[in-house]
Amino acid sequence: MKQEVIMIKLGEIALKGLNRKTFEDTLVKNIKWRLRGVGKFAVTRAQSTMYIEPKEDDIDFDEAADHLSNVFGIAAFTRALVTEKKLEAIKADAVEYMRDVLPYAKTFKVTAKRADKSFPLTSPQIQQELGGTLLDAYPHLKVDVHNPEVTVTIEIRDFGAYIHGKQIPGAGGMPVGSSGKAMVLISGGIDSPVAAYMMAKRGLILHAVHFVSPPYTSDRARQKVEDLCEIVSRYAGRIYFHCVPFTKIQEAIKTHCPEEFFTIIMRRLMMEIAIRISEENDLKALITGESLAQVASQTIGAIAATDDVCTMPVFRPLIGMDKNEIIEIARKIGTFETSILPFEDCCTVFTPKHPKTRPAVEQVRAAQAAFDFAPLVEEAVRETEVKTIAAL
Repeated sequence: MKQEVIMIKLGEIALKGLNRKTFEDTLVKNIKWRLRGVGKFAVTRAQSTMYIEPKEDDIDFDEAADHLSNVFGIAAFTRALVTEKKLEAIKADAVEYMRDVLPYAKTFKVTAKRADKSFPLTSPQIQQELGGTLLDAYPHLKVDVHNPEVTVTIEIRDFGAYIHGKQIPGAGGMPVGSSGKAMVLISGGIDSPVAAYMMAKRGLILHAVHFVSPPYTSDRARQKVEDLCEIVSRYAGRIYFHCVPFTKIQEAIKTHCPEEFFTIIMRRLMMEIAIRISEENDLKALITGESLAQVASQTIGAIAATDDVCTMPVFRPLIGMDKNEIIEIARKIGTFETSILPFEDCCTVFTPKHPKTRPAVEQVRAAQAAFDFAPLVEEAVRETEVKTIAAL
């Protein structure tokens, strides 16, 4: 019966009601997809726990754990040895299974969880018996129930006894795909990849729209954004990348609109295009990396003028965060170093010297109405390139 498995503890999913199975099914699918390059696994579930059982020899458990650490919906996970629900088997296997850890520790404790109440010993009795056995096997150890270097856990469950050490924190959140689909407006900056990550953590499948303005922006700038999407896809799974040609629109803004409104009108047209593409792909919301008052286009007035053209919800997960908080998350998820590469995107093209920070919506509408952008918007949507980006 002895076999090593990975035990997964569920987070918010465990609090769901009658539709909990739907969330669990989504998580199982995501786990299998994320482990596709590691090997074949069976995933079973019972008592708010999932069990990942390898179906091939020589599975690299460290690689599997690395992949699982990025899967949203997992609260914690650990490698565990499955053994018989017999005290002597548990003792012998715990001594052997913890041989890579306990010889190098000074203190330890044993915790027991008896989900199968038919097991003849109570949890405190299991802890006492197994603790004594481990002290005999590793006499240099001391028991510390408050702050041990190593915690040995034994779980008595329906299908067997599970022996494991420290649990590894998971990515948390909700399984990607459990909350629908949305479009993130992504640039080459620090903020929008973080916003994408945060909304994927709430269960959204991501599409990403990026605007390019050659010759004002370079191929390297576009590649930078695709690289950022690839990094985010380590957490979010597949990202459907829409690249929109935006040069003609920006040149028309520069020619026909007041300079102080350049950025706001640009963002309004970006929103209109993003909505058009979203509707074609059955997406239900937009996501931006805006943080209130960070730049002139992110004041209350500017955001109101931008939202004036929106016909679907706009999620702004960074709206109340300061830059240092955003950078901290960017470093954590691995996007920061790519985001600061010096390749400018279209948001820096034709930047006004004195942008309007408190625009009235009526003023912006009038400024935009000075030119008929509809044909250019149609052309941009029609000529948008689409590709799928997914981390290995």
